[in-house]
Amino acid sequence: MISAPDVIPGPAQAGPVVLALTDYGAGIAAVDTQHLRPRLDASHLLIERGRAAFVDTGTSHAVPHLHAALAARGLGRDAVDWVFLTHIHLDHAGGAGALLETLPNARVVVHPRGAPHLVAPARLEAATRQVYGEAAYERLFGPLVPVPESRLVTAADGFVAELAGRRFEFLHTPGHALHHCAILDHASGEVFTGDTFGVSYREFDVDGRAFVFPATTPTQFDPAQLHASVERIVALAPRAVYLTHYGRVGDVARLGADLHRDIDAFVAIATRHGTGAAAEVAMRAQVFEYLSSRLAAHGFAGDADRRHQLLDLDIDINVAGLAAWRARTA
Repeated sequence: MISAPDVIPGPAQAGPVVLALTDYGAGIAAVDTQHLRPRLDASHLLIERGRAAFVDTGTSHAVPHLHAALAARGLGRDAVDWVFLTHIHLDHAGGAGALLETLPNARVVVHPRGAPHLVAPARLEAATRQVYGEAAYERLFGPLVPVPESRLVTAADGFVAELAGRRFEFLHTPGHALHHCAILDHASGEVFTGDTFGVSYREFDVDGRAFVFPATTPTQFDPAQLHASVERIVALAPRAVYLTHYGRVGDVARLGADLHRDIDAFVAIATRHGTGAAAEVAMRAQVFEYLSSRLAAHGFAGDADRRHQLLDLDIDINVAGLAAWRARTA
């Protein structure tokens, strides 16, 4: 059930907070972090017997939205025990340190490879500022606040965290990133997949059927690892998975098969081209054509302009990841 957005007074410098919650039952809700556009980036709020956890945080700009979600559920900030991170890309974890400063009882759980970047994020922030420029960086991400090492838990493969007795198991799922985990909720039998199980925007739903495609983001995309991680999730036979981009999708076996085909198609496109700017321009056009043909077969009625509007950002990022993989392996 999608609730109507609520407008909640926010910090004076930030203006009002628009809270958009999607309640899935079983103590699980998606909080729209409002990153770039509505229903692009979700943090998932978990509640069990009055205790709470977040799966991914969005950027630092998302913190007021997460606070508003707690308030909407009648919970104080001291009710949050955990911040679970699927990986440390900034649209998933950029707000972890800033959020943690406001949650007196919470600890952060992350893949061991991601932990050093949370404790000492200055180099990551400086490098990202250099790529985007100061103004764009501030608009997109905001400051990266360090996570105190004393409040950080590193999750080995199979690590289990408990929320009021409810067990969440961390599974290492590389391919999108080496520091990626999926999180199995033993109570619901469902999985929080971050970016490993791809991207599925609700605008593409047709007659209740979701459309999914892979996230081949730079710099650690690895097709063999991603195939294996997708298959690991499918083998769990979950009733549904929760994607950061965006929300809950079912029919996991079908979507897994689509992801396997898409990974192979993306790799074939990248392999046909060399490296450099001209190659990336050609790849972007071919990836758009490929996904557009898939959308037509899916029954999506949006025209080319609408498809570009919803796909181009991901295509740019995916092609950059494919180009980095091609340069690394050619």
